[in-house]
Amino acid sequence: MANQATIKKPVSFAGEGLHTAHRSRVTFKPAQPDTGIVFKRIDLPGQPEVRAVIANLLPEDRRSRRTSVGRDGVEIHTIEHFLATVLGMGVDNLLVEIDNDEFPGEDGSSTRFAGLLLEAGLEEQSKARRAFVLRDPVFVNSNGSQLVALPSPTFRISYTLDYPDPLGSQFGSFGIDRETFLSEIAPARTFCLQSEVDALLKTGLGKGSNYNNTLVIDQAGVVNNKLRFTNEMVRHKVLDLLGDLGLLGSVPQAHIIAIRSGHVLNVKLVSRMVEVGRRETAAAVIPPDEPVDVHKQVLEAEDILKIIPHRPPFFFVDRILSIEEDRGIVGLKVVSINEPYFAGHFPGHPVMPGVILIETMAQVAGVLMLRKPENRHKVAYFAAIDNARFRQAVLPGDQLRLEIEVVKLRSKVGQVHARALVNNGKLAAEADLMFALVER
Repeated sequence: MANQATIKKPVSFAGEGLHTAHRSRVTFKPAQPDTGIVFKRIDLPGQPEVRAVIANLLPEDRRSRRTSVGRDGVEIHTIEHFLATVLGMGVDNLLVEIDNDEFPGEDGSSTRFAGLLLEAGLEEQSKARRAFVLRDPVFVNSNGSQLVALPSPTFRISYTLDYPDPLGSQFGSFGIDRETFLSEIAPARTFCLQSEVDALLKTGLGKGSNYNNTLVIDQAGVVNNKLRFTNEMVRHKVLDLLGDLGLLGSVPQAHIIAIRSGHVLNVKLVSRMVEVGRRETAAAVIPPDEPVDVHKQVLEAEDILKIIPHRPPFFFVDRILSIEEDRGIVGLKVVSINEPYFAGHFPGHPVMPGVILIETMAQVAGVLMLRKPENRHKVAYFAAIDNARFRQAVLPGDQLRLEIEVVKLRSKVGQVHARALVNNGKLAAEADLMFALVER
């Protein structure tokens, strides 16, 4: 697979959001390998950053009809057309500075974003691109809409659109590479039926939309505009799906087949793919003595397996989202119905066991302690568990955000305060954990 890529120089533009009409200025900047796509809200104190990954997807009531990410109260909305651009063009690492809460909509397509990246110039980097490989099909459905991801040596999207008249049915299938994206997918604009406009505005959305940046269709056809393709609507659905797949954080080796899917179902597929993909990666046997990059801030399962000694089925950490050396660490666990403990723990009413929840928090803490060079040949044993509280049941399908704050970290002992938060940010569990660090 090709190496990772970024851009050669910064490039800026400004525009209004399709839904809020908020005006923002955006600057694309080069980023180091393995950075991913990171948004930086330069209008807020401290200029907080949010990485474009599924773990940072906002709750559904905060992202109606669009794709939005955020954390700790910081939000960036309507990023799907931009994420489609970077995935379609093969740009892996980018810092995106923005001074408001919604990404500019431009003409409702990805053409402007693609042009800006080409203007900045694409630059190959020294590290190989990370592929997202499926070994088994992944399927999600809801109310007659369906999505399936099939293992494939190449990346392809096939989409069937099925609307009431006058739009009707359309089909499109595209192998995703830079040339195809630029010519066949990027120019396709967002659309809606005339009958949907009033309802959209009543929900507080679509304030920045007009006949120039949104194709509006009535019984006579497209209102005050002309199509760029006879099947422009299905091409835009492919664009939206491509943007949501950008939340994987790597290029999927899969054939994605979609029937009437939208953003809500798209991100459910991405969550399911992450769950299955992490499980497959975690099954690999990676010697813990392999070199560890101590400067890396985001760790995948294969990185974590180099640090802590745990192995499936007793390996519970899917990803490390951020690390502050000697201060704290944040991890991610996607809870699946296929977890081995669900077969015997409350059958018919599966709940993640409290002891496993404590162990998951402890493994995240272990990554922080054992990644230090001086601790590479040590293991972390529990010395004490205090003030453990379980506030909310953790169920299959939940995403756990595991926040670990260091209280004390010495050469032979570590003490942390651990919290586990479920999808909606509610506290599921917390505890004070103490570890003894001993030589293996």
